[in-house]
Amino acid sequence: MGAAAIDLLYWRNVKQSGAVFSSVLLLLFSLTQFSVVSVGAYLALAALSATISFRIYKSVLQAVQKTDEGHPFKAYLEMEIALSQDQISKYADKILLYTNTCMKELRRLFLVQDLVDSLKFAVLMWLLTYVGALFNGLTLLILAVVSMFTLPVVYEKHQAQIDQYVGLIRTQVNSVVGKIQAKIPGAKRKEE
Repeated sequence: MGAAAIDLLYWRNVKQSGAVFSSVLLLLFSLTQFSVVSVGAYLALAALSATISFRIYKSVLQAVQKTDEGHPFKAYLEMEIALSQDQISKYADKILLYTNTCMKELRRLFLVQDLVDSLKFAVLMWLLTYVGALFNGLTLLILAVVSMFTLPVVYEKHQAQIDQYVGLIRTQVNSVVGKIQAKIPGAKRKEE
C-alpha cells in the first residue's frame, strides 16, 4: 500500500480523507438504492453537466472580456492517458501471480493436504454462510470501507491496550488449537 493511501486512511489530511470517505460511502449507499447502470449514468451526467457548464461559463467570460484564452480544458485534453505496454505487463504479471497463488491455496485446502488448515477453512466457510444470511455483499463492502477509515485511527490512538488484548486472545486461541490438534490423528502442529 502506498504512502498516499496510508495517509488517507490515517486521516493525515482531514479534508482529503473526508472527501474520499464521503464520496465512496455516497457511491455505495447509492448502489443500495439504484442499479450500477443507473448510478454510473447519473455520475456521468453530473460530471458532464459540470464540465459543459464550466465550458459555457468560460466561453461567455472570454466573449465579454474579449480575450482568447482558448479551451478551458486544453491542458487536460493534451495530457497522455494511454497505458504503456510495460504498465500493462506489470499489472498482468501481478494478476497472474495472485491468481496462481489463490488457485494453489484452494487446491491445497479442498484436497486436504493439511487436515487442520482444511478444517479451519471449512469452519470459515460455515461462518460465512451465517454472515451471508445476515448481510448482502454491498452491506459488507460499506462496513469494510467504514472500518478502513476508522480502525487504523483507533488502533493508532489505543495501540498498547489493543496489543495487550490481542496477545491474550492469541494465547488462548493457540492453546485451544494445540489441544484440538493433539486429539486429531494425523494433525501435526506446524513449527513456529
